[in-house]
Amino acid sequence: MQCQLPRGAAALSAPLPLLSRRIAAGEPIRIVAIGSSSTAGAGASGPDKTYPARLAHHLRNRFGMADIAVLNRGINGETDDQTEKRIDADALAARPDLVIWQVGANTVLRDGDQGLSERSVRQGVERLRAVGIDVVLMDLQYAPRMVEKAGVAPMLARIADIAADERVGLFHRFAVMRSLVDSRRMTVTDLIGPDGVHQNDGGYDCVASMLAVGIEDAVRVHNSGLAR
Repeated sequence: MQCQLPRGAAALSAPLPLLSRRIAAGEPIRIVAIGSSSTAGAGASGPDKTYPARLAHHLRNRFGMADIAVLNRGINGETDDQTEKRIDADALAARPDLVIWQVGANTVLRDGDQGLSERSVRQGVERLRAVGIDVVLMDLQYAPRMVEKAGVAPMLARIADIAADERVGLFHRFAVMRSLVDSRRMTVTDLIGPDGVHQNDGGYDCVASMLAVGIEDAVRVHNSGLAR
Protein backbone atom coordinates (compact mmCIF):
# COMPACT_ATOMS: atom_id res chain seq x y z
CA MET A 1 0.00 0.00 0.00
CA GLN A 2 1.55 3.28 -1.11
CA CYS A 3 -0.43 6.52 -0.85
CA GLN A 4 1.76 8.51 -3.20
CA LEU A 5 1.25 10.18 -6.58
CA PRO A 6 3.16 12.85 -8.51
CA ARG A 7 2.74 16.15 -6.64
CA GLY A 8 0.70 17.68 -9.43
CA ALA A 9 -2.11 15.20 -8.82
CA ALA A 10 -3.01 17.04 -5.62
CA ALA A 11 -2.80 20.55 -7.09
CA LEU A 12 -5.60 22.86 -5.97
CA SER A 13 -5.31 25.17 -9.00
CA ALA A 14 -5.97 28.30 -6.94
CA PRO A 15 -4.00 30.29 -4.37
CA LEU A 16 -4.75 30.37 -0.66
CA PRO A 17 -3.73 33.95 0.15
CA LEU A 18 -5.09 34.26 3.69
CA LEU A 19 -3.75 30.90 4.83
CA SER A 20 -0.42 31.62 3.14
CA ARG A 21 0.01 34.97 4.85
CA ARG A 22 -0.79 33.55 8.26
CA ILE A 23 1.60 30.63 7.82
CA ALA A 24 4.35 32.98 6.65
CA ALA A 25 3.81 35.08 9.77
CA GLY A 26 3.83 32.04 12.05
CA GLU A 27 0.31 32.79 13.25
CA PRO A 28 -2.19 30.19 14.51
CA ILE A 29 -4.14 28.47 11.75
CA ARG A 30 -7.79 27.52 11.94
CA ILE A 31 -9.39 25.40 9.23
CA VAL A 32 -13.03 24.33 9.07
CA ALA A 33 -13.86 21.06 7.28
CA ILE A 34 -17.55 21.05 6.42
CA GLY A 35 -19.66 18.57 4.50
CA SER A 36 -21.42 15.27 5.00
CA SER A 37 -20.48 11.79 6.20
CA SER A 38 -17.03 11.53 4.64
CA THR A 39 -16.13 14.70 6.52
CA ALA A 40 -17.85 13.60 9.74
CA GLY A 41 -15.93 10.33 9.44
CA ALA A 42 -18.41 7.55 8.73
CA GLY A 43 -16.38 4.36 8.41
CA ALA A 44 -13.46 5.60 10.51
CA SER A 45 -12.56 3.62 13.62
CA GLY A 46 -12.51 6.77 15.78
CA PRO A 47 -12.56 10.58 15.68
CA ASP A 48 -8.78 10.68 15.41
CA LYS A 49 -8.94 8.67 12.16
CA THR A 50 -11.25 11.05 10.24
CA TYR A 51 -9.83 13.05 7.36
CA PRO A 52 -9.97 16.40 9.27
CA ALA A 53 -8.02 14.91 12.19
CA ARG A 54 -5.45 13.35 9.88
CA LEU A 55 -5.20 16.56 7.84
CA ALA A 56 -4.25 18.49 10.98
CA HIS A 57 -1.53 15.91 11.66
CA HIS A 58 -0.11 16.07 8.12
CA LEU A 59 -0.20 19.87 7.96
CA ARG A 60 1.60 20.22 11.29
CA ASN A 61 4.31 17.94 9.97
CA ARG A 62 4.63 19.74 6.66
CA PHE A 63 4.71 23.26 8.06
CA GLY A 64 6.45 22.51 11.35
CA MET A 65 3.68 24.29 13.22
CA ALA A 66 1.98 22.97 16.34
CA ASP A 67 -0.84 25.53 16.28
CA ILE A 68 -2.90 24.22 13.36
CA ALA A 69 -6.49 23.27 14.17
CA VAL A 70 -8.87 21.55 11.76
CA LEU A 71 -12.44 21.71 13.05
CA ASN A 72 -14.69 18.86 11.91
CA ARG A 73 -18.09 20.25 10.92
CA GLY A 74 -19.34 17.27 8.96
CA ILE A 75 -22.87 15.92 9.43
CA ASN A 76 -23.84 12.45 8.20
CA GLY A 77 -26.40 12.34 5.42
CA GLU A 78 -26.44 16.01 4.45
CA THR A 79 -26.92 17.35 0.96
CA ASP A 80 -25.28 20.57 -0.16
CA ASP A 81 -28.39 22.72 0.31
CA GLN A 82 -28.54 21.59 3.94
CA THR A 83 -24.86 22.30 4.50
CA GLU A 84 -25.20 25.74 2.90
CA LYS A 85 -27.83 26.69 5.47
CA ARG A 86 -25.32 26.25 8.30
CA ILE A 87 -22.35 28.03 6.70
CA ASP A 88 -22.84 31.00 9.02
CA ALA A 89 -23.11 29.02 12.26
CA ASP A 90 -20.65 26.22 11.55
CA ALA A 91 -18.04 27.91 9.34
CA LEU A 92 -18.11 31.69 9.50
CA ALA A 93 -18.64 31.78 13.26
CA ALA A 94 -15.35 29.92 13.77
CA ARG A 95 -13.44 32.73 11.98
CA PRO A 96 -11.39 30.27 9.91
CA ASP A 97 -8.50 30.99 7.57
CA LEU A 98 -9.61 28.20 5.24
CA VAL A 99 -12.86 26.29 4.70
CA ILE A 100 -12.70 22.90 2.99
CA TRP A 101 -16.17 22.00 1.73
CA GLN A 102 -16.76 18.39 0.69
CA VAL A 103 -19.63 18.51 -1.78
CA GLY A 104 -21.84 16.53 -4.12
CA ALA A 105 -21.66 13.00 -2.76
CA ASN A 106 -25.14 12.49 -1.34
CA THR A 107 -26.81 14.23 -4.26
CA VAL A 108 -25.15 11.75 -6.62
CA LEU A 109 -25.79 8.72 -4.43
CA ARG A 110 -29.49 9.62 -4.13
CA ASP A 111 -29.91 10.68 -7.76
CA GLY A 112 -30.83 14.10 -6.41
CA ASP A 113 -31.18 17.58 -7.88
CA GLN A 114 -27.73 18.58 -9.11
CA GLY A 115 -28.92 22.05 -10.02
CA LEU A 116 -29.96 22.67 -6.43
CA SER A 117 -26.64 21.35 -5.23
CA GLU A 118 -24.71 23.64 -7.58
CA ARG A 119 -26.72 26.74 -6.64
CA SER A 120 -26.27 26.01 -2.93
CA VAL A 121 -22.51 25.53 -3.21
CA ARG A 122 -22.12 28.70 -5.26
CA GLN A 123 -24.08 30.70 -2.70
CA GLY A 124 -22.07 29.30 0.19
CA VAL A 125 -18.74 29.89 -1.53
CA GLU A 126 -19.69 33.46 -2.35
CA ARG A 127 -20.53 34.16 1.30
CA LEU A 128 -17.20 32.76 2.44
CA ARG A 129 -15.23 34.62 -0.20
CA ALA A 130 -17.03 37.89 0.54
CA VAL A 131 -15.35 38.02 3.95
CA GLY A 132 -11.93 37.00 2.64
CA ILE A 133 -11.86 33.34 3.72
CA ASP A 134 -9.92 30.90 1.54
CA VAL A 135 -12.03 28.04 0.17
CA VAL A 136 -11.22 24.58 -1.17
CA LEU A 137 -13.94 22.35 -2.61
CA MET A 138 -13.49 18.59 -2.30
CA ASP A 139 -15.28 16.50 -4.90
CA LEU A 140 -16.64 12.94 -4.79
CA GLN A 141 -15.00 9.84 -3.36
CA TYR A 142 -13.99 7.07 -5.77
CA ALA A 143 -15.98 4.18 -4.36
CA PRO A 144 -17.92 1.19 -5.76
CA ARG A 145 -21.36 2.56 -4.93
CA MET A 146 -20.42 5.96 -6.30
CA VAL A 147 -18.95 4.93 -9.66
CA GLU A 148 -22.09 2.99 -10.61
CA LYS A 149 -24.11 6.22 -10.56
CA ALA A 150 -24.85 8.05 -13.81
CA GLY A 151 -24.58 11.40 -12.06
CA VAL A 152 -20.87 11.15 -11.28
CA ALA A 153 -19.47 12.81 -14.41
CA PRO A 154 -22.02 15.67 -14.46
CA MET A 155 -21.43 16.41 -10.78
CA LEU A 156 -17.66 16.38 -11.15
CA ALA A 157 -18.02 18.85 -14.02
CA ARG A 158 -20.34 21.10 -11.99
CA ILE A 159 -17.94 21.17 -9.04
CA ALA A 160 -15.01 21.99 -11.33
CA ASP A 161 -17.02 24.80 -12.94
CA ILE A 162 -17.89 26.28 -9.54
CA ALA A 163 -14.24 26.25 -8.46
CA ALA A 164 -13.12 27.87 -11.71
CA ASP A 165 -15.86 30.50 -11.75
CA GLU A 166 -15.45 31.43 -8.09
CA ARG A 167 -11.64 31.18 -8.25
CA VAL A 168 -11.37 28.82 -5.30
CA GLY A 169 -9.31 25.68 -4.80
CA LEU A 170 -10.49 22.25 -5.89
CA PHE A 171 -9.16 19.03 -4.43
CA HIS A 172 -9.81 16.33 -7.03
CA ARG A 173 -10.51 13.55 -4.54
CA PHE A 174 -12.20 11.32 -7.13
CA ALA A 175 -9.28 11.52 -9.56
CA VAL A 176 -6.68 11.11 -6.83
CA MET A 177 -8.32 7.98 -5.43
CA ARG A 178 -8.92 6.53 -8.90
CA SER A 179 -5.29 7.16 -9.86
CA LEU A 180 -4.08 5.36 -6.75
CA VAL A 181 -6.20 2.34 -7.68
CA ASP A 182 -5.44 2.41 -11.42
CA SER A 183 -1.70 2.65 -10.74
CA ARG A 184 -1.99 -0.29 -8.30
CA ARG A 185 -0.40 1.71 -5.51
CA MET A 186 -3.53 0.97 -3.48
CA THR A 187 -6.63 -1.17 -3.88
CA VAL A 188 -10.24 -0.13 -3.45
CA THR A 189 -10.35 -2.07 -0.19
CA ASP A 190 -7.30 -0.14 1.05
CA LEU A 191 -9.35 3.04 0.67
CA ILE A 192 -13.04 2.13 1.04
CA GLY A 193 -14.83 0.28 3.83
CA PRO A 194 -17.23 -2.67 3.53
CA ASP A 195 -20.27 -0.46 2.84
CA GLY A 196 -18.80 0.38 -0.57
CA VAL A 197 -19.11 4.13 -0.17
CA HIS A 198 -17.29 5.49 2.88
CA GLN A 199 -13.55 5.60 3.30
CA ASN A 200 -11.84 3.49 5.95
CA ASP A 201 -8.97 4.61 8.18
CA GLY A 202 -6.46 4.11 5.38
CA GLY A 203 -8.62 6.00 2.89
CA TYR A 204 -9.15 8.96 5.19
CA ASP A 205 -5.46 9.17 6.01
CA CYS A 206 -4.47 8.93 2.35
CA VAL A 207 -6.91 11.64 1.27
CA ALA A 208 -5.72 13.87 4.10
CA SER A 209 -2.09 13.26 3.17
CA MET A 210 -2.66 14.14 -0.49
CA LEU A 211 -4.75 17.19 0.43
CA ALA A 212 -1.94 18.38 2.70
CA VAL A 213 0.43 18.20 -0.29
CA GLY A 214 -1.93 20.35 -2.34
CA ILE A 215 -2.26 22.90 0.44
CA GLU A 216 1.49 23.01 0.99
CA ASP A 217 2.15 23.61 -2.70
CA ALA A 218 -0.48 26.37 -2.91
CA VAL A 219 1.04 28.10 0.12
CA ARG A 220 4.61 27.80 -1.17
CA VAL A 221 3.72 29.16 -4.61
CA HIS A 222 1.92 32.13 -3.07
CA ASN A 223 4.62 32.93 -0.52
CA SER A 224 7.50 32.48 -2.95
CA GLY A 225 5.77 34.95 -5.27
CA LEU A 226 5.55 37.48 -2.43
CA ALA A 227 9.25 36.97 -1.66
CA ARG A 228 10.17 37.89 -5.22
